[in-house]
Order: sequence, then structure tokens, then C-alpha cells
Amino acid sequence: MQQLNIKVEIFKEDDIYVALCPSLNVSSFGETIEEAKKSLVEALEIFIEECSEMGTLDQVLEESGFTRDNQTWKPRETVIEERVALAI
Repeated sequence: MQQLNIKVEIFKEDDIYVALCPSLNVSSFGETIEEAKKSLVEALEIFIEECSEMGTLDQVLEESGFTRDNQTWKPRETVIEERVALAI
């Protein structure tokens, strides 16, 4: 079985926690951090399953910046992450 290593971000919007996998643009939510993470894992499993059934999983992962190392898909490495202020 292959393995997929992903980054997950969790933030709070009003009274709910939102869990986001930015590399695959999949998100979900919950009333607690743990519920949000569990819900995101379920959403990701469905996403991966659907891509597999359509025969597009490798293509989707490659287009999302993942590379395969044996049986593990790894996301691209972040060189720098910072906030930039823009005038709007």
C-alpha cells in the first residue's frame, strides 16, 4: 500500500474549526480540532478513492507537486514561508 504525506492547516472561523489540506485543496470542519482533523481525513480518503477509481490519482498528485519515493508520495519542500502585506 502506498503512503501519502500531507500538510494540514487548522484554523478557527467563528465557532468551528476548519481543517485544510492546501496541496490538494480539500477541507472540512468540526466543532473541535480533533473533529476537524478526523473529518478532513475522511474527506481526503474519499478524494483519493475517487481519483483512484477514475484512474487519475498519479496525475492529480503529480500536478499538485507530489513526487513518489518508492511507495511514499511526498509533497514539494517549502523553501520559505512568510506573510506579505499588500495594499488593496
